[in-house]
Amino acid sequence: MPEIEWNRLSAESLRDLAERDAIVLLPVASTEQHGPHLPTGVDDILCSAVCLRTAQIVAAGRPIVVAPTLWCGLADHHVAFGGTFSLSLATYHAVLRDLCRSILGAGFGRVVMVNGHGGNMAALTVLVGELTRELEAPIATVTYFMEAQAEAAAILDDQPGVMHACEAETSLMMALAPDLVDRARLGEARGPDFDMLASLTPTLKRFHRFKEITGSGVVGDARRASAEKGAALLEAYANGLAERLLAGEPWG
Repeated sequence: MPEIEWNRLSAESLRDLAERDAIVLLPVASTEQHGPHLPTGVDDILCSAVCLRTAQIVAAGRPIVVAPTLWCGLADHHVAFGGTFSLSLATYHAVLRDLCRSILGAGFGRVVMVNGHGGNMAALTVLVGELTRELEAPIATVTYFMEAQAEAAAILDDQPGVMHACEAETSLMMALAPDLVDRARLGEARGPDFDMLASLTPTLKRFHRFKEITGSGVVGDARRASAEKGAALLEAYANGLAERLLAGEPWG
């Protein structure tokens, strides 16, 4: 298996990958509260893992590299719980522009910002167009947990997909970093359901902080989470994204 992590490669090796028209996955995540049972780095850990697993699959068919993860995003809605970092939209735009510019400056021509945080989704939908125009390059974006939705729904018992600190995210953490899951607090790890797609639909609405939605910091129900579900979810999300990249999307 070829090396796929940017930080583990030499500049010479990265120049070679750029000459071979390698895809660069740029994981973009968040550091924020994740209820009483999970650490603040959930989105960082999960997004990084999905990107690495995706790249391992894709590398068998074409060159690919995973850039270091952007661990901070748009998370003002979590600030009231503590433990949360958040950027302004202008800063987020500037950081993404400079990171993508650096990747392009290293000779790469195909950049996919792989998102792992719901609060980044609306901004990325707009910023991908701005970055494409500003950098004159075909920047793409995807939110990993919006891939393989049917497969994820079949794996989970109490929800159709990722919510927040929920059955899905807790299962993924049990598979990837079980020592960071406080199983003694799982009984508290529940809250109302949350429809990610409905939250992004441009109907009449206002900004809501998570404190207005859930007292626990959780939306969904983590009590039936398991490492087995987490391993299955990781493969489903990585396979879904890898399949699209190997098919030539989004540049085909």
